[in-house]
Amino acid sequence: MRLVLRIAAALAAFGAGVGVAELLGAADLGVAFGVGEIAFALAVAALIVLDRRPDAR
Repeated sequence: MRLVLRIAAALAAFGAGVGVAELLGAADLGVAFGVGEIAFALAVAALIVLDRRPDAR
């Protein structure tokens, strides 16, 4: 996957995490951003682990 798509996927995960936290009634925006940060970290970890480029090994 190209770098731009990876960055977009990680940022989308952050946005989705924040959005879901807000919809589920997060106490404030700081809590929602914390959930978004966790989603971002999980997405980045998944992108690293699931990297399928031939030269990635």
